[in-house]
Amino acid sequence: MRPGGAHSMLDISNTTWDLSNQSVLQPLWDYLQQNHESSLRSPLFPVILSVSMYLVLVFFYTVLDLLAPTWPSIRRYQIHQDRTVTWSNIGSTLALTTYNHLLYIFPAAVAQWLWRPPIPLPREAPTLTAFLLGIVGCTVVFDFQYYLWHLLHHRVGWLYRTFHALHHQYRQTFSLVTQYLSAWELFSVGFWTTVDPLLLQCHCLTAWAFMLFNIWVSTEDHCGYDFPWAMHRLVPFGLWGGALRHDAHHQLPGTNFAPFFAHWDWLGGTATMPAPVKTKKRDDKEA
Repeated sequence: MRPGGAHSMLDISNTTWDLSNQSVLQPLWDYLQQNHESSLRSPLFPVILSVSMYLVLVFFYTVLDLLAPTWPSIRRYQIHQDRTVTWSNIGSTLALTTYNHLLYIFPAAVAQWLWRPPIPLPREAPTLTAFLLGIVGCTVVFDFQYYLWHLLHHRVGWLYRTFHALHHQYRQTFSLVTQYLSAWELFSVGFWTTVDPLLLQCHCLTAWAFMLFNIWVSTEDHCGYDFPWAMHRLVPFGLWGGALRHDAHHQLPGTNFAPFFAHWDWLGGTATMPAPVKTKKRDDKEA
């Protein structure tokens, strides 16, 4: 063996070990830190990220809603093919969403930005396993929290009338109904979405991904469409609730309380999956 051969082998082994433990997300994380570190560290970043994601999704679904009456290729996927989303529906839901964000969300975000120093960013990205398990873990925890909150706000009349009845003014859902909420409900959802990754000690990249995933599936639950690529069709064994079950909740408010998974409603005896009810074409907002 040549002098230093053993040392060379050790160096090669260490290099291999380092490469095997480097996250596949590290190049993305390095790019984000090198080019957008100041934005990522700002307390305003999660708010801007979540609002942007929501606006992109509702814009997409709203365009489909407006095209559906004249495009059979879109209308065939609507849960209620006889209902039409009107400009009045769009205006009223968008107005409340704007009001809530201007009056509550953005002032709170700005206050946090003024009072809280920029957060330090970890140098290392999460491993792919930790990233995916973190999103799943946060989703499971959030699902249980909101199931209890939702069940309580339906079973206690004062809570329902004061905080949750607003969301149920629409019996047949469309995307903008997702955040047609009272300030208390919007705060509750935002609080758990923010705190759950902290409780599970997730990397900030995982926390942001969970936030986007939460907004995506929440909007999909309310979109009013049953697409082949919907989450409830991708997750096997009927474990995911999805748009059909949440639409059923808006028709039968004593059922399907869990926001994402179906197991809590199975265990609680509140699961249902009725066929869509077709009604005459009208503005589906109840007084």
